[in-house]
Amino acid sequence: MSQISNEPAYSKPVIEMLTVANEYCLFIERIEKFPNEELFPFIQKLLPLIYLKGSLLPDILIDEPEANERFVTAEQWENTFNTLREKIAARDEFWLLDLEGPDDTDPVKASISELLTDIYQDLKDFVLLYQKGNRAAKQNAASECKALFMSHWGIRIIDILKVVHSKRSAALPKNDFEDFI
Repeated sequence: MSQISNEPAYSKPVIEMLTVANEYCLFIERIEKFPNEELFPFIQKLLPLIYLKGSLLPDILIDEPEANERFVTAEQWENTFNTLREKIAARDEFWLLDLEGPDDTDPVKASISELLTDIYQDLKDFVLLYQKGNRAAKQNAASECKALFMSHWGIRIIDILKVVHSKRSAALPKNDFEDFI
């Protein structure tokens, strides 16, 4: 028991990340069943939690790097992307500054569906690898999730939240307080 309690791959931050990652994956996999008006409110609530949990993942030393696996295929990615793109429709594309690109001053066209699918792929791979049940798989899953948070899906969450917040706040009725500003 003490070996598990000292293992970062079994720590509370990893288990909490696993929980929210699984919730996100289930949401994306069932997206067709959600009414369109529930899509952005749910994303706006869940993505900050995923970001927070990703930022709290511990550093994990991997005993067996060969135990790392990816599960989401290119075909699955494409199907998920197409489903999301159909669901989001006209609200899908937006402009952003890619601060990691070669020219961080020119806006580039982005897709909410593409970014959500990229996040889905990384989190689904994390969930499936962690569920394999052995210590090496859990170590690799948690370590890879943290690495991909830092390099990939963390910034995608920020980009999505900016546009979702903007779209949702623009749809809200203006209050009287704004008359005084």
